[in-house]
Amino acid sequence: MMGILIGTAALIILLSVFNGLEKVIVSLNSNFAPELRIAARLGKTFNPNTAYFKSIHHDSRLFSYTEVLEDKVVIQYGDKTFIGRIKGVSEEFLKNTRLDSTILDGSFTLQSNNSPMAVLGVIVHNNLGININSLKPLQIYSPKRDNAISINPEDEFTARSIYPSGVFSIQQESDDFVIVPIEFTRDLFNQPAEVSSIDLNYKKGTDLASVETELQQKLGEGYTVKNRREQDTTLYKTLNYERWAVFMILAFVVIIAAFNIVGSLTILVIDKRKDIAILTSLGGNRRLIQGIFFFEGLMISLIGCFIGIVLGFIFCILQQRYGMIQVDGKINVPNNAYPIDIKLTDFGLVFFTVLVISVIASGISARLSIKGLDDIKQDL
Repeated sequence: MMGILIGTAALIILLSVFNGLEKVIVSLNSNFAPELRIAARLGKTFNPNTAYFKSIHHDSRLFSYTEVLEDKVVIQYGDKTFIGRIKGVSEEFLKNTRLDSTILDGSFTLQSNNSPMAVLGVIVHNNLGININSLKPLQIYSPKRDNAISINPEDEFTARSIYPSGVFSIQQESDDFVIVPIEFTRDLFNQPAEVSSIDLNYKKGTDLASVETELQQKLGEGYTVKNRREQDTTLYKTLNYERWAVFMILAFVVIIAAFNIVGSLTILVIDKRKDIAILTSLGGNRRLIQGIFFFEGLMISLIGCFIGIVLGFIFCILQQRYGMIQVDGKINVPNNAYPIDIKLTDFGLVFFTVLVISVIASGISARLSIKGLDDIKQDL
């Protein structure tokens, strides 16, 4: 019973912790990832200056409409260079109220005195050793489009300078970006009209699923419309795989605990062989004998399961309220406590798993209870 109890409580607690971590990571990712993103199915860029895109921009449900132009570039600061990604964004990108929470140093400023400014990912900042407060600009290099081959390598690149204003951090996949005004990237890439994507965020209460379907139908096969999960499938798949891997490992622990019941009931069967034989002589059939040991094994498992679920739930509530276990390292969570997100489906999943394992283990024990019953009766 204690083995089932501990295994069940551990399943509830760790699934809730993974839910909490997933919620934190997805929340951090959503600081930059839009609710919906429109991109060309083929090619890097497309022209958004059409009547339908203008009608999207004037949709009353829309909160922000951000034009994005991004690509890989070479970033130079002093004598150090780094290959990163530059992301030019239009003004409505700054409507996101959570941008300031991602800043580690400086501020999220893209314009100062009519001059473009750059906000750097922490990977770019660390690799180049950039001092935000210095007066030294970054040099951004991009290969020239449709340019003839030149003897001088410098003629192959367009170079622009820009001053840094802040450093942000979200997650490793996004921290090699340099965020700049889209006018800067248009000039750098010589792309006066085209964009890489259009990022859309909607007002609270908007049915995003229906909006996504509507956009995809009207835009046709030439464009893709992706929600946050589809924009970063690797992140969500990794979180899901890790969660299920932990669940399977702990379920195996519960299996071991449950099959210890088989050993306990087998010893009990051996100890009660004469009692079993007497009961059958009084009229008890094999089904009755099996039922006694089956329900005993099931009661042991389910009592342990119920107590484990209650203890796991209590622990999760205490962790949510008091943050008893702290997170080591830097992570944006309240009070540096391990995040907990309790989901009713996890309780159902754990109970069903333990129930199936318990039924199998108890069934094995019940079958052992009538094995060699005729020989026992003859000996008796």
